[in-house]
Amino acid sequence: MDIEATGLIAISAGIAMGLAALGTGWAQASIGSSAMGTLAERPEEFTKLLIFLALPETIVILGFVIAIMLTGKV
Repeated sequence: MDIEATGLIAISAGIAMGLAALGTGWAQASIGSSAMGTLAERPEEFTKLLIFLALPETIVILGFVIAIMLTGKV
């Protein structure tokens, strides 16, 4: 594999991780602010809201898996 292909693969792996992290941050910001408003009125919903806040983390995990698959190193 030549140096150009290796560089493009590295850039694409970085883009996969970076965009996944940005998307997760954006989702968690809106979910977190809504969850705080809900908790102020109904504290018994804590467990459900915590699960909703943890769900976007799977996007980062999938971005990491794609980056690993692109680089070909396990």
